[in-house]
Amino acid sequence: MGAPSEPDQVALAVDAFSKGKPVMIFDSSFREGETDLLWPAQYASPEVMRKLRQDCGGLLFLAIGEEIGSMFDLPWLQDIHVHPALTTLHPVLDLLKTDDLQYDTRSAFTLSVNHRETYTGITDRDRALTTRRFGELCDELMESDASPEEAREALGKEFRTPGHIPVCREAPGGLATRQGHTELAVSIARLAGLRPCTIGAEMLQPDGDGALPVEEARIYAVERSIPMLTGDDLLKAHGLGEKGVIG
Repeated sequence: MGAPSEPDQVALAVDAFSKGKPVMIFDSSFREGETDLLWPAQYASPEVMRKLRQDCGGLLFLAIGEEIGSMFDLPWLQDIHVHPALTTLHPVLDLLKTDDLQYDTRSAFTLSVNHRETYTGITDRDRALTTRRFGELCDELMESDASPEEAREALGKEFRTPGHIPVCREAPGGLATRQGHTELAVSIARLAGLRPCTIGAEMLQPDGDGALPVEEARIYAVERSIPMLTGDDLLKAHGLGEKGVIG
């Protein structure tokens, strides 16, 4: 897994994230072996999106906590695509069902979104608007203790689907049940006292043929003074102990 983190790395990461600065998280050599570069969603700017796009190479994704997914009633795509009504209407969906993931038992993807004020939705400016307003809206609705109906109406007023920001929803139970990129990404937000809404991207090798080796990710982090954690660091920070594989 590479060299262990320094004892104060979690505190440094929490402090940085709480101030809207980036954090890097390596999941596990037992899982995907990937490092994510992450920012709090509400701090997304065109510059942040550009950094994720240019320095990472992997998919930009918006990770949300289970409470946010529940508030908006966002369905997992995997569940939608195997719904009997849809598979009857479109039999190809049954042939395309996800039943052979090599790193997990199910996907975290839910809907993809664009803010309604975006044009194409794909530019750094458009994706920053979508990401930032999604994070801000979550904060506003949860702060006001909005009802599920009010939350869904507010979401639909500002956002549309499909879009250019894929949203991933945390599994029920969070890190205690699944140690995926989504759960890790929202866990650092919680530790930082923020809503569990995090924008990130996987870091790939320059040629795109594999994940950026963790040693190279650490060099990137040190050169830019970005705190870097492992999945085990976050499990221990949440009092869950070390887990090398999914429970």
